[in-house]
Amino acid sequence: MVEGSTVRTKNVAHDVFASVKQVMGGELTSYTDLLREARAEAMQRMNAQAAERGANAIIGVRMTSSSVAAGASEILAYGTAVMVKEQ
Repeated sequence: MVEGSTVRTKNVAHDVFASVKQVMGGELTSYTDLLREARAEAMQRMNAQAAERGANAIIGVRMTSSSVAAGASEILAYGTAVMVKEQ
């Protein structure tokens, strides 16, 4: 089992624009970007841990998120590190 995680907080400026967007409707692109970056970082950390253990692939990858404090969320990626051999 390998994992990678990151905890991100919201930016006050993003909160102001997000509040306006919520009233008007539409995608909250600043939060979409924040979560995309957090997922990428969690995956990169998971991949690095797998490589440190000598694995060259990860199977059964899952991602989850949780609120860890007011305005802060953790993104966790985890899976099973394996060694795949060519035939």
